[in-house]
Amino acid sequence: MKKWRCTVCGYVYDPEVGEPLSDLPPGTPFETLPDDWVCPMCGAPKSAFEPVEE
Repeated sequence: MKKWRCTVCGYVYDPEVGEPLSDLPPGTPFETLPDDWVCPMCGAPKSAFEPVEE
C-alpha cells in the first residue's frame, strides 16, 4: 500500500500502520479515509496529502 505525505508538515500516513491518534486500524488505505479526515499532526485537510514515491 502506498504511503501519503502531508505537504504542510511532512507527516507520513502509512496504511500498514494505520493511525492510532485517529483510531484508524492497520491496513486502512488512504483512499478510504473520510473526506473530513485531517492530518493528526497539523490539522491539514486530506487534500493536502500527496503520494510518497518509493
